[in-house]
Amino acid sequence: MDITRENTALLVIDMQNGFIEAKGSMAAIGMPYGELRPAIAGCGTLIEAAHRAGVPVIYTRYVYHPDYTDAGLLPTVLVPAMKEVNSLAAGSWDAEIIDELAPAPGDIVIDKARPSSFYGTRLEPILTSLGIRSLVIAGVTTNICVETTARDAGQRDYYVHVVRDATAEFDQARHEHALTTIGFTFGWVNSMDEVLRAWDPEPAEAE
Repeated sequence: MDITRENTALLVIDMQNGFIEAKGSMAAIGMPYGELRPAIAGCGTLIEAAHRAGVPVIYTRYVYHPDYTDAGLLPTVLVPAMKEVNSLAAGSWDAEIIDELAPAPGDIVIDKARPSSFYGTRLEPILTSLGIRSLVIAGVTTNICVETTARDAGQRDYYVHVVRDATAEFDQARHEHALTTIGFTFGWVNSMDEVLRAWDPEPAEAE
């Protein structure tokens, strides 16, 4: 399935201080945050290309209510250390998108409290309003929020393209496993170069 500019949006998932930065909450609880940083450059390149091509850019942020009333099992039962360090609390620096990828005027930011970008959010109504049928997905982490979003998008019959070199996971084996699963059933796994060629507003003439 070819990537297009028409009826397509770029979805940048959870590129937040809490996941990416040395002073973020994932680092504070001992997660190897450095494994996620390679996604920054790829996401930045895709965002710039989307803006040039007129492709809508939609960011997600994984955000909890400050008292964790919407948190569910992850930070309260499965990984309680997250709650202990106020991970991803609304209004905190931890929950904000990293400075390198700060949204531009006109970009859309969706907050969520679960791995899927669709669960309990405004994402689907926004996609419907914009006439979006294809999603190019980048961000972190490949095996959790990226894959869960790709699965939900595929089940809603969106054309899903996950960008291999603009995603990252704490563990490389899980990164590869997630991409294999996505490409097998829920969509396509693409390189950044493939997306850039599709979104080039002035493609080079054939020699």
